Formats: sequence, C-alpha cells, structure tokens
Amino acid sequence: MAYREILKSKLDQANYEKLLALPCQAVHEFVAAAIERCQPKSVFVRSDNPEDEAYIRELAVTDGSEEKLKMEGHTIHFDSYADQARDPANTKYLLEEGVDLGSRINSTLKKDGLPEILGLLKGSMTGKQMLVCFHCLGPTNSIFSIPVMQITDSSYVAHSLGLLYRPGYRQFMQVGDGDEFFRVLHSQGELTVGENGAPVAKNIDKRRIYIDLDDNIVYSVNTQYAGNTVGLKKLSFRMAIRKAAHEGWLAEHMFLTAVPGPGGRWTYFSGAFPSACGKTSTSMIPGQKIVGDDLAYLRKVGDKVMAANTESGIFGIIADVNPKDDPEIYACLTNPGELIFSNVLINDGVPYWLGMGKDLPKSGVNHFGNWTEGMKDAKGNAITASHKNARYTIKIRDLANFDPEFENPDGVELGGIVFGGRDSDTHVPVTESFGWEHGVLTMGASIESETTAATIGAEGKRVFNLMSILDFLSMSLGSYLKMYLDFAQGISSLPKVFGVNYFLKKDGKYLNGILDKKVWMRWAEQRSHGELDAIEGPTGRYPLYEDLQKLFKEALGKDYSKNDYVQQFTLRLPELLAKNERIVNLYKTGVSDTPEVFFRIMAEQRARLEKLRAAKGDYVSPFDL
Repeated sequence: MAYREILKSKLDQANYEKLLALPCQAVHEFVAAAIERCQPKSVFVRSDNPEDEAYIRELAVTDGSEEKLKMEGHTIHFDSYADQARDPANTKYLLEEGVDLGSRINSTLKKDGLPEILGLLKGSMTGKQMLVCFHCLGPTNSIFSIPVMQITDSSYVAHSLGLLYRPGYRQFMQVGDGDEFFRVLHSQGELTVGENGAPVAKNIDKRRIYIDLDDNIVYSVNTQYAGNTVGLKKLSFRMAIRKAAHEGWLAEHMFLTAVPGPGGRWTYFSGAFPSACGKTSTSMIPGQKIVGDDLAYLRKVGDKVMAANTESGIFGIIADVNPKDDPEIYACLTNPGELIFSNVLINDGVPYWLGMGKDLPKSGVNHFGNWTEGMKDAKGNAITASHKNARYTIKIRDLANFDPEFENPDGVELGGIVFGGRDSDTHVPVTESFGWEHGVLTMGASIESETTAATIGAEGKRVFNLMSILDFLSMSLGSYLKMYLDFAQGISSLPKVFGVNYFLKKDGKYLNGILDKKVWMRWAEQRSHGELDAIEGPTGRYPLYEDLQKLFKEALGKDYSKNDYVQQFTLRLPELLAKNERIVNLYKTGVSDTPEVFFRIMAEQRARLEKLRAAKGDYVSPFDL
C-alpha cells in the first residue's frame, strides 16, 4: 500500500492536511511505517498552533496519564514502581558488524536488535491514538537548530515534549525533501492499572531503548519514565554527539548560566555534572540568570565559543528543592502555572517531596500506590514518601531568573566551563585549570562521582564518568577526547576551565554549605576575566583566602574563617595521587584510542603532586603553598 493510502486510513482530513503540508516525503513515510507497525486506532498531528498544544494537555488528563492537582495548571504523573529511572542496561546502539564503540558503550548488532525492537513495537498502539509531534533542538532558525519528530502513544510524553522543547512544525517546513532530521518512535506498550490507579507500562521486562546512529532514529517501548521515552532528551542527545563530531562542534551534557561580575557585567558559563551532583542548582544559583540546566550545543563562531540551550524546559530532580536553597525553582513549583510532577507524594491534591523544607504527610498516594509511613516493598526495602528520583517538568521561561538571551539564535559567548561530581575526600571546592588541555583532561575527562537514584543500580558507588557524558556517548572515548582537543584549535580566547566539588566531607559532615557554590562561581567569573590573584598548585590554581573572605561577605553575607579555608582547600595528596593512578589505569586498560597527550598531562600532574608531597607531607594547607 502506498504511504499516502496508509496515512488516509488512519488520519482524518485535518490531520492528513497538517502532515502533508510538510514538504518532506521522508516525514510522511516515517509516519506511515509507524502506522503499519504499531496499528493505532487514530493519528493526531501536532502543529505549532496553541490549539494543538491545548489538545495534548487535555488529553493527558482525560486518558488518565496525568491527574489534575489543586493548584491551577499542576498535574501529577506516576510511572510504575519498576520504571523510575533511565535504564542503561537496555539502552543500546544498533551497530553494523565491524563497528566498535568500545567496551564501555552498550550496543548490539543492528541485524539482531532492530528486528527485536520492531517486533516489540508490532501492534503496540492497538486501540490507542498515535501522536505525531514536531519540535526543534536549539533555537529555531539558527546555526544550532536540529529538527526532531517524535511519534508516541503517550499523552504524558507528548505533553512533556511541549514543555521541554521549542515547537518545530514550522522548522520542518524548511527541511525540504531530505532526511536531515532526527526521528523517535515510542510506545508505552501494553498498559495495566497501577496500584495508584494510573495506567502504567505492563511488560517492564521487555523495556527496550535502541538507537540507530546510521538512520538517526530512536526506538523505545514498554516504558513510560521520561528519561527512557522523551526521545528529544538524552536519546536524541546521543545522535547529536555523533552529528557534532562529524561537523566540528560539541554537543554537551551542560547547563548554561549567566554569572554576575563587578560593574554589572554578566559572564556565561557552561557546566557538566553527573545527575544529582549540583548541576541544576548551579545553573539556578540565586542572583544568576538561567539559559539552560542540562544540555547545550557549543559552536566556534569566529574567535569565540558560542553556546545555546538544546531545550526550552527543565526535567529536574525534585528531591531537596526547598525555598532556602532553590528559591526560584521552589517558587515555580508552588505557584499556579503549567507543570508536571512525577512520582511525588500526593495528599489531598497537594504534592510533597523529600527535602522540600516542611514535614511530609504520613500517608497519601505515590509511585507505589496508597502509601503510609513505614511501608516496605516485596524485597523489604523502605518505600519513601516521594521517590528519590521524582521529577518536575516546567518551561524555563516560567522561572523568575529566566535569561532572555535563551532565544538568541546566535547563542551566548562562553567565558568559562565548569566540571564537577560527587567527591567526599579528594578535591578542593574550586580549582582553575592551567589551560584548555589541562582542564579538559584532568577535570572533565577524569570525573568520578558517587552514583545516585537517577540511574537504575546501586547507589553510593564511585564511578568514572568523563564530562558526565559516558552514559550518552555514541563514539569511542578516545575519539571523543580528540574531538574536544581539536575543537580548541584556532581559538585564541578559549573559555577558562574550572573544577568544582560541593561534596567534600570531614567526619561525615559536608565542609561546603549548599549555597557556597555561589562564591565558587563568582570567583571563577572574575578569574575568567583575568582578575584576582591565585595560588599556583599541583592541580591548578586556587583562590586566595582574602578574596574568598570578601566574596562570602558580598555574596552570602557570611563570615568566612581561616579555619574554614584551611579545611576546604588543604590539598589531600594521597587521595589526589590515588585518583591520578585510577584514571590513568582506566584509560590504559579500557580505552584503546586515548590521545597520547592525555598520558603526558596526567604524568606531569602526578610529578607535581609527588614533588609537593616529598617537600610538605601528605596534607598541605593552602597557606603553605
């Protein structure tokens, strides 16, 4: 059957005309193939019109995917108890024979994986409506724009797309009769009624998320959790990394924020942190302006590095969002406006979550069902009131600190890049690198972090995660590092590179206050302009006590003692040397194509650490440098 006949069999006249108005046969054929495969009852095509946006929003409530809460515009979505995080084990690249991305990247042969997932998708939308959504990654009509279409049978996913991404129907008008766009096909699969009455994916054991890099297609089935199903997020991100590598730019797991400096100056920073390591909170520090909290594209424009937010919303971890530490987000979450809560506790139509700064009810409805304090699951694990990976989905422009430069088609000029992870015993709170190579390799390519509830698996285990991008890489680690190093060629005014650590502990207690990061970022801002002196050390440059004392008073109204400074900025040489050895061994044994410059830079750093240890001992106060 010709693709037009297939489309006519499932689309009414209005939706057929909307789809055929796009001058791209590849779009039409992709929808027709999905119809033949998934067998929906009907098809809705979302354009950029507000009426289509409203239809999706209302559908999410009427079909039970979301439930309205007491506050205007707020809804709650529940995923099943077994579908609460990204699923790395079942997220794989579909590769042709002979293609090797390295042992750390999960993949399967395309000849095996593609028939498997297409088989799981067969008939998956029977009796349901197929939703065809068009969006744009990056600002529309700009050098950053990537058109993306997603087909899904989940109104929750379609609603989330509308909050998280720019409308792209008009952008697809410019695609023409080509295939230079990303495609996503998702189905929840067979549904069942969850313990809390919500419709949830039934066959979680058959949850699969496969990515075809050759055809730029994501397939996802038998899952609802947004990290596995909102294909424009981390799934399309994998394809963007590959595209960037071929075209000479960078697709990064980074926030974008504007940090204030002296005289009313604003400097833009990007930053890469693994999940639940302070990434969103750094982008949202009070007094800063937010451009984006998660994904960014970096391009060379003349002698500058320009960056843009891939997204237009935030799918953020809600645990510990409270009025003291995250006032802008908390205000957005507790005032009328369109947003989706997921997997929090609901009591009498009001959402509650862990660490929100108030006592939680003793009972309510959550991701497990009808919950009461002290409940345990079948394995004897305590069920928290709200899941540790519970989320909120909002539009960035609804935040009080939204930066209008977010929509600048040229992006914003980067003054600095920040790398951080969870590190309880090794690095000082903030360090400036000696330059691009040193920062990228010893800070970005060497990130280790304790695991969190954002990913299925054990919590509290320290793992390697270069640039906080390892879960999403679509190329070998060595090729990725080489791409980063090559990107810097020809740019004389590169962004400064910094490493931060908010999780340093002593006797089990954090040495950093939650808002101390405001000071570390303000110090980095002034250093990015060549202001303030710094202490030269073996791993980079560190702040002077007098400068931090002044910044703590100005930024936080807080006295900063010499004792605080010594505890935070003492160099822990045994731990630093041990980390150096771990990282070097990892690249020697697990990455066959590591650039040789990496080992040279790491050897030079080790030599500096050993020299200082021989002269000063294991633990060296910053006053002794």
